[in-house]
Amino acid sequence: QLQAFGGGLVQAGGSLRLSCAASGRTFSSYTMGWFRQAPGKVRVFVASINWVNGSPYYADSVKGRFTISRDDAKNTLYLQMDSLKPEDTAVYYCAADFRSRTILTTYGVDYWGKGTQVTVSS
Repeated sequence: QLQAFGGGLVQAGGSLRLSCAASGRTFSSYTMGWFRQAPGKVRVFVASINWVNGSPYYADSVKGRFTISRDDAKNTLYLQMDSLKPEDTAVYYCAADFRSRTILTTYGVDYWGKGTQVTVSS
């Protein structure tokens, strides 16, 4: 029901825009977000945006470089990633959480999307 798109290979300092398309149900009453998982590492929170007032929340590692947004009319979530670094390399997953109004946790997520690979070369 959630599918992430937009990953790819980019040089350090470059930009990518990820999209997450929802189907089968509306997520307008869910806080939506992104996680990432690097090889051999656990899946970690990247950013979220609540449905109440659209407030965004970011992990410290991406603040000032990534921007999360949502278009509920299109049932789509976005993650604009600028000033990419090699340490941003990971599989990125979109997620939906009905209860949270701020950051997301892996155990609180109700729906996961299939991931999209982001690779940043140095």
